[in-house]
Amino acid sequence: MPTRTSAQRREEARDAHREAVELCPTNRVLDRLGDKWVGLVLVELEKGRRRHSDLARALAGASQKMLTQTLRDLERDGFVSRSVTPSVPVRVDYALTPLGESLLPVLHAVTRWAGQHIDQVDAARETYDRGATD
Repeated sequence: MPTRTSAQRREEARDAHREAVELCPTNRVLDRLGDKWVGLVLVELEKGRRRHSDLARALAGASQKMLTQTLRDLERDGFVSRSVTPSVPVRVDYALTPLGESLLPVLHAVTRWAGQHIDQVDAARETYDRGATD
């Protein structure tokens, strides 16, 4: 049995940790929810089925490319459904799936927590930043 160096053992430990992080359900969901436009899209779809153009108007800061990519990612993850109605022009609607709807209470809880604690977070950041420059 070959002997491993401490550097090899550290590298193996890092690889094992990376794999565990990639497989962690919490990290996988938070990775999606942390995307810039995801929360806003989910809250907008909470109001009901929306066309792409309606979402684009509601989220005016999002480029068409970014909104389309966000919707595709949410559809891939099962949070949003996309339905195409053949017409001229083609009508594409997006809606929350039951899985997406089940995520809303979590999103609202985070929103409430952030609203209640953002002043503390900002103050902590300012204190930290002042100390980091000393």
